[in-house]
Amino acid sequence: MGEEEEKEPKSLQVSNQNLHPKVSTVSGSSEAQAVIAPMPSSSSPPKPSWFTPKRLLVIFCVINMLNYLDRGVIASNGVNGTQKKCTESGTCSGGSGIQGDFNLNNFKDGVLSSAFMVGLLVASPIFASLAKSVNPFRLIGVGLTVWTIAVAGCGLSIDFWSISICRMFVGVGEASFISLAAPFIDDNAPATQKTAWLGMFYMCIPCGTAVGYIYGGVVGGHLNWRYAFWIEAVLMLPFAVLGFVMKPLQLKGFAPAGSIKASSAIETAASENQDGELCEIGKFVKQNSQSSRSKETTNLNQVTIFLQDMKALLVEKVYVVNVLGYIAYNFVIGSYSYWGPKAGYNLYHMNNADIMFGGITVVSGILGTIAGGFLLDRMTSTISNAFKLLSGVTFVGAIFCFAAFCFKSLYAFMALLAIGELLIFATQGPVNFVCLHSVNPNLRALSMAMSTVAIHIFGDVPSAPLVGVFQDRVKNWRTTALVLTSIFFIAAAIWFIGIFLHSVDRFNEESEQTDTGSDRANKTPLLEEKTTETTAVCAEP
Repeated sequence: MGEEEEKEPKSLQVSNQNLHPKVSTVSGSSEAQAVIAPMPSSSSPPKPSWFTPKRLLVIFCVINMLNYLDRGVIASNGVNGTQKKCTESGTCSGGSGIQGDFNLNNFKDGVLSSAFMVGLLVASPIFASLAKSVNPFRLIGVGLTVWTIAVAGCGLSIDFWSISICRMFVGVGEASFISLAAPFIDDNAPATQKTAWLGMFYMCIPCGTAVGYIYGGVVGGHLNWRYAFWIEAVLMLPFAVLGFVMKPLQLKGFAPAGSIKASSAIETAASENQDGELCEIGKFVKQNSQSSRSKETTNLNQVTIFLQDMKALLVEKVYVVNVLGYIAYNFVIGSYSYWGPKAGYNLYHMNNADIMFGGITVVSGILGTIAGGFLLDRMTSTISNAFKLLSGVTFVGAIFCFAAFCFKSLYAFMALLAIGELLIFATQGPVNFVCLHSVNPNLRALSMAMSTVAIHIFGDVPSAPLVGVFQDRVKNWRTTALVLTSIFFIAAAIWFIGIFLHSVDRFNEESEQTDTGSDRANKTPLLEEKTTETTAVCAEP
């Protein structure tokens, strides 16, 4: 042993391990000698980290809940309030909430409630692109900090323009989270429960919005609408701080410039595999060259990188078909949330249409979203199975929703609508699973961002005014509701096409060569602490 060590250059000595015979073939490489350094030895395995995958999921669910709680708050009666009303004699009664304090008409009030969308749509692709050069976990911290400051600013606003600008920055802050949270959850979820975890995360959308209605009404009614925003900011502040003080996590498929140190490169190259042998030094040279290319890439113009990534997304037929179906789906859901109570009031003369529609949506949303995720996992979470589930539940759900508006009985309407929405909301986990697994790992953040942009720009944003125009022409809410609901069948048809597309789950694409023979279900989540044996497995970064 001693003689062998004297013959080998010191730069190639790694701990007290014997080197693989192939090391000598490249021991003269200046590239390898320049970066290879001794590996630190560890006498005992590290203690388990508090920041486990399940706790990551809980933290992200709470943050998502606060994001959508804010959307419910701005629309709640206690915060949004009412306009000032004046009689013909000139006597005016004071309004309440934001509308009353800033004397907003319905148009400005509508702009205010959707102003966050401007920041969200502009910033989502920006944050997704920055994830290639800045640690994504830190980007979430930046976004949540912007969100916290902007929400606090809403409570301090003095007029329509000041609160509108603050609402836009609320969208900017939310953009970092919605683009990057789902990939983090997908990385760390157990392989057999990935869609279920995504379902739990997206369950916070209807739940958070409903809680926001109640919270905004209580705080606005007992204190002042400004306090609702200030309390929100206080609740989010610890999570914003957490994004900066915790050791940053790294997304699969992302290697920001400057984050790959020489020591970590050789640590991977010289790590021990499951058979106790060292990885081939040639593999290290490949990794080192990949690191160099990564650094060169970050020096390119960010716009060029973004356009290249967008081109890569658009040629993914599976991803494009999935998003097209999602746009049609969101077109209906957006109008349901806006026009549903009014249609219900006119068709069935509900005095409490808001509560009834809200209650059905919340219960169906929570149960359906979780059920959809668990169902896909039971089917085995593949892209083909996801499309089967998407087209199937959307088609059957559309039948129930369509039938609901055909009945004149209020009770029949509510029962059928509840079943229909339960099935419709089961799509949330599978549709986002396809977005994450149909693209290269380093495009996942951008895929989520562009999916969000597309479903809003072409889905719920234009649907409400278009449905309003249609109703003005036909002047029949039943006809309008039936025509709108029929678009669910289009979404189901688009997703049905996806079943026949050649699809490959690309989650492990970058590590495909090094994971030969390994079962995806046996992979250790990124957050789970690794012993000296598990960290020794050779894998590409």
